[in-house]
Formats: sequence, C-alpha cells, structure tokens
Amino acid sequence: MTIHLSQKNISLFVVSFLMFFFCSVSKVFSAKTLPYCIGADISWVQQQEDKGLTYSDKGVKKDVLNILSDNGFNWVRLRLFVDPKAEKGYSKDGYCDLEHTLLMAKRIKASGMKFLLDFHYSDNWADPGKQYVPSSWDSLGGTALEEKIYSYTKVVLERFRKEGLSPDMVQIGNEINKGMVWPYGKADSTLAPLSGLLRSAGRAVRAVDPKIQTMIHIACGGQNAESVWFLDQIIKQGVVFDVIGESYYPEWHGSLEDLKNNLTDLISRYHKQIVVVEYQVFRKEVNEIVLALPEKKGFGTFIWEATSPRWGNLFDKDGATTEYMQLYPDLAEKFKKRLNK
Repeated sequence: MTIHLSQKNISLFVVSFLMFFFCSVSKVFSAKTLPYCIGADISWVQQQEDKGLTYSDKGVKKDVLNILSDNGFNWVRLRLFVDPKAEKGYSKDGYCDLEHTLLMAKRIKASGMKFLLDFHYSDNWADPGKQYVPSSWDSLGGTALEEKIYSYTKVVLERFRKEGLSPDMVQIGNEINKGMVWPYGKADSTLAPLSGLLRSAGRAVRAVDPKIQTMIHIACGGQNAESVWFLDQIIKQGVVFDVIGESYYPEWHGSLEDLKNNLTDLISRYHKQIVVVEYQVFRKEVNEIVLALPEKKGFGTFIWEATSPRWGNLFDKDGATTEYMQLYPDLAEKFKKRLNK
C-alpha cells in the first residue's frame, strides 16, 4: 500500500513529534528529577566583596559566579537567617538576611546556575550543637510555632517568586538531626514536635511552587544507624520531601567508606536523590562516591564556603583560584557522562 503525504501532513507530523519529544524531555528533567549538581556554598561572598576582595582564575579577574561556572559548577547554595541583625544574630550588617540573599539570587539566576536556599530558621548559625529559636519567635510553641514556620517560609518564597528568583531547591532546616527551633523542636524519642514543624515548612514550599525540590539536611554523613532512625521517624510522622542531604566532615562523620556505605544504604531504603550538601576535604573522593551511587541517585555535592581559604579553599586569601579548583571540570564531565549510561 502506498501512502501519499502532503507537505501540510509532513509539517503537522514534524510539529507533533517535536512537541512529544520536548514534553518527554521536560518530564525526564523536571524540577523533581534534575540530572546532577556540582555545587558550592558561597554565602560569604558579599561580605568579602564589601571588604574589597576580587576573584580571579588563572590570573584573570572575573565575577566569582563566572569562575565557578567556567570550572563546571552549576548550583549555588545560600544560607538565610530570620533576623541576623538581632541582638544575638549572625551579622549587625544584615548579611544573609532576605534582602542580601535576594541580591545574590539575582546574580545566580543571571549566571544561568541553579539555586539552593538554606533556611536556618534562626537568627544565627544552626547546626547539631545549636538551633536557637529566632528572637522574634521565642514566645511561640506548638501550633503557633508551626503556623509561624508556615507563614515565614511562604512569605519568603513568595518574595523570591515575585522577583523572578525562585530557588530550585530549599532546605527546610540546616543539619537538623538534633532538631531545630529549640526548645520546642528539639529532637526527642519520637521527633513528633520537629515533624510538625517540617510538615508546615514543606506545605509552605508546595503552596508557593510545587516544582521546588525540598531537602531534609542532616549531619550524619557516615552514620547509617542515626540517619535511618531519623528518616524513618519523620516519614512515619508524615513529612514529605524530595532529597536527602548529608554533611560530611571526617572528624565527625567517619571515613570515606562509612560515607559510601551510608549513602548506598539510604538509596536502597528510600530511593530518593542524595546530596552531600556540605563537605570540605577529600574533594575528589566525595564527588566520586556520590557519582557512583546506585540508581543514579547520587545527585551531587556542595562544597562548603568555596571562597574561604579555611574551609572550601577553592580560592586563596587574595581571591585567586587554588589548585583544588582544577578538580572540578573533570568531575563535572564525569557527571555529564553518567547521564548517557
């Protein structure tokens, strides 16, 4: 049988095929299934720049975001405090408040990179040793505190959306394996109060934009039993999230083998994307562990404070890239190649 196709029919076929193809691709690489992440926390950049520091790569001065992008980075992480100007806050100059973070987010979006927003839900550093309630929330507890977490998260994300700067992913809390917003949200034997706060935060994210990924971030990189207990408890309590984030500092979180075994087990149990969202040393090794995780669920990494010589050390005290930056173009290529396997 001979089929005669007119030019119009051919055109319609081509258009239909292209629409099908691009819809399929958008589903595969939707906000919930992004292919990989080579990320850096650069929350100190504004303070450094305000003190006169400039950045350079191979002797050429450039915007720090361009340097990162040129070397294979495709994500940036920024921390956000409720009121860093508070009496016991992070910064009297307001660094890492909403306005400063919006300015940095604008630069991230302009660079074409993805953006992770790290809600600390505190006026100052939040980690397993301290999760202090914001000073303006210290009289709240129970349902009132859950409502405050919801409204604060929603208002912040609505402001980002209004400015065209919506994050691609948010952490609902920072290193929260010991709880957050103490004393009410401090971890107990059931994690019930903490889970109520996490449910409220997650609902706020989804109310603003369900395409934004949500991360649960715990500081248990090599501690499998603690990771599993925590995640089992919050899942049992109805906490919904997309990504598991782990910190890895060997002095607290064990060997590289411990890290590999923990992350591999978490994937087998929860089948969620995993990010090592803070690390400092073993740069190549940490990335290669994440790269080789099963089910291609090792989403990626964020080196902590990349521009600090003391921490990430991808830049020296004069803002010039160090030898460690040379690792990342190759790592990015390895992540890209994994997509085609």
